[in-house]
Amino acid sequence: MQLALNHMTMPRLDWRALLMLAKRSGCTGVEFRNDLGRPLFEGFTAETVCEEAQALGLSVFGLSQVGMFNDWSDAKAQEVASLITVAQDLEAETISLIPRNDGTGLDDLNAVKVALREILPLLEEADMTALVEPLGFVQSSLRTKAEAIEAIEAVGGASRFKLVHDTFHHFLSGETEFFADWTGMVHVSGVTDPDISLVTIADRDRGVVTEDDRLDNLGQLSALRAAGYAGPVSMEAFAPEFHKLPADKAEGLLMASFDLLRTVTG
Repeated sequence: MQLALNHMTMPRLDWRALLMLAKRSGCTGVEFRNDLGRPLFEGFTAETVCEEAQALGLSVFGLSQVGMFNDWSDAKAQEVASLITVAQDLEAETISLIPRNDGTGLDDLNAVKVALREILPLLEEADMTALVEPLGFVQSSLRTKAEAIEAIEAVGGASRFKLVHDTFHHFLSGETEFFADWTGMVHVSGVTDPDISLVTIADRDRGVVTEDDRLDNLGQLSALRAAGYAGPVSMEAFAPEFHKLPADKAEGLLMASFDLLRTVTG
């Protein structure tokens, strides 16, 4: 398994500082995002970012994201095409597709199939892989990996679509199967509050992985590794409390978290 750093974990850093932190942390790659509230790469070209990542010996494992991908429209098709173009210039290995998470489209797997069927030729033309990320929230329109696999197989997309195994969403969904062969990315984060309810739990509760983690990140990673997964394991912490920490303290906690993950990832 290869450790990676998702830009959401340190959103105040610019892209260059994120690369440098990933290098110091012993990561082999990063994930960039287009949802941090500012222009992607702050006006620099994707080619420049790619060159600097490669100079540091880092891979760009993914570029996120197209949200509500299963709310298909001409505008959504253009959004996917645009993200693919940037990903190609970035030499990113994948793009990410996030389902509706607004309480609509529940149990509508056909909408997922429609979107994947339309996205598939775009991926084939670009020789690109898309990661579908089920969200375990009760309001999510695609909660489980099993449902995502059913939709992918229905459109003949097994060669172009992989899954994100997010330890937080795996925990929330109650899904027990891991589908290591379908997994193209693992996202890790930690929840430590012993009193938090699964009804109210949200991204804001997700910090870095620590010893008192409630999600059993280490157990999940062990199961994935035993099943043959050897891809990226990317830290994706959303908690505002972590984001607001002084840079040196946040970096120290991040390094400690990566050290903990290495006890399993190797």
